[in-house]
Amino acid sequence: MNVRHHATGFSNRLFAEQALSRSAGAPLIGGNAVELLIDARAHFDAWLAAIASARRHVFLENYIVRNDAIGHAFLDALVERAKAGVFVAVIADWAGCLGQSRSSFWNPLRQAGGQVRIYNPPSLGSSFGWVSRDHRKVLVVDGETGFLSGVCVSEKWLGDPGRDVPPWRDTGVMLRGPAVAEIELAFADSWRETGEPLPEDDRVKPLVELPEAGNVSLRVIATHPSTAGMYRLDQMVAAMATQTLWLTDAYFVGVAPYVQALSAAARDGVDVRLLVPGSSDIPVVASMSRSGYRPLLQAGIRVFEWNGSMLHAKTAVADGRWARVGSSNLNIASWLSNREIDVAIEDAGFAGQLADQYEQDLENATEILLRGRHRHSGKERMRSRSPRPPRPRRTGGSSGRAAAGALRIANTVGAAITQHRVLGEAETGPILAGAATALVLTVIAVVWPAAIAWPLALIGAWFAVNLAVNWWTLRRRRKHRTAGFENTSSSE
Repeated sequence: MNVRHHATGFSNRLFAEQALSRSAGAPLIGGNAVELLIDARAHFDAWLAAIASARRHVFLENYIVRNDAIGHAFLDALVERAKAGVFVAVIADWAGCLGQSRSSFWNPLRQAGGQVRIYNPPSLGSSFGWVSRDHRKVLVVDGETGFLSGVCVSEKWLGDPGRDVPPWRDTGVMLRGPAVAEIELAFADSWRETGEPLPEDDRVKPLVELPEAGNVSLRVIATHPSTAGMYRLDQMVAAMATQTLWLTDAYFVGVAPYVQALSAAARDGVDVRLLVPGSSDIPVVASMSRSGYRPLLQAGIRVFEWNGSMLHAKTAVADGRWARVGSSNLNIASWLSNREIDVAIEDAGFAGQLADQYEQDLENATEILLRGRHRHSGKERMRSRSPRPPRPRRTGGSSGRAAAGALRIANTVGAAITQHRVLGEAETGPILAGAATALVLTVIAVVWPAAIAWPLALIGAWFAVNLAVNWWTLRRRRKHRTAGFENTSSSE
């Protein structure tokens, strides 16, 4: 009986490993050492120390590199290594760096011999190309040490002590061992996507064999547009969790299949929790996220809002054995449109660390609750379990913000008395905003038709030019192929 039970357990583990490998499109790699990094200061210190130790090459890929004190600290470190003969290659995203840094920011590195590429700037022949973004946050040094994270190269992640704005809450990992080679392959793929592949250079060649650095098994999941590997893995983990599934996400916008997967897990007795920002750097996304609270809460999923300045981490931990950290958010853009990279770690020790951190984070979060139905209205209303601490002040101001601030103060006082704070209906905000936008566009179209016609004409012209360029490019390629075929036939 024991032998049969052992065989069944072994078979189940093999089945689970096969399912995760196929869903993610990434093999399980053993022999790694993993260190958890919490918040930007720990990241920046570790990243800069690793760059300073580089002897062969440095690969940096990040969504945002900002022209500020942190950006210049990294620029100076990269320039110093390039001058020392280290091969330095940087990929930054065009949209992410828009308004953050210009191409001229990188001139000192280029002059020192480093190479810099910008991912997917607008170009003719690519009508929707600008939609895809390189959202990865990766650093690899000498093929021996790798970093994955949600942190961008910007001092914004450090907060603003002068204005009493705390640091952003974010998570990443430092890796050593065979898995680092997979991160390098992912960087090489991004580099090839932006131009010529990495050169045949002894400084760039991967190490023949990376020695084992620990006993942690993990998967490096590097996705690019239209692959959906991370989405399949997130769905699979939601289906396989048996006890707990704790999620942290910066820009959660639940699509129906994933919400159904989480709801099914919760109804099956799994402790499903979702931690999201209380105040976001992208308010529209925060509103969309809140509009989806109700079905989650009705299914028994516990939802928490972070009380700090910004929660930017993207993590998951399940059953105290499996954990995910990286750049992917739980939304369509990350799952289907962007280049993302995450690490899925199958190790009880690391999962325990991440679970402990999750519980610490909940101490600075407000839980959202559904109140029972009212006898008069027959509707459920949402409320928070505890009062929310004062939020960091935003720069600027208006009468609308002042009114909102007064309302928050009133809610906080009421919560202090009742231990509960009733929230407004989650769906009304987006609906009202949509109605107001539609009304404004209607008025503009009636009063100033040209204000609508000109943008539509420009959009039409953009698509016309891009489709024409596509046609011309395909025509030239076909001619070249035909000419090459004829030359081959004549030589035979």
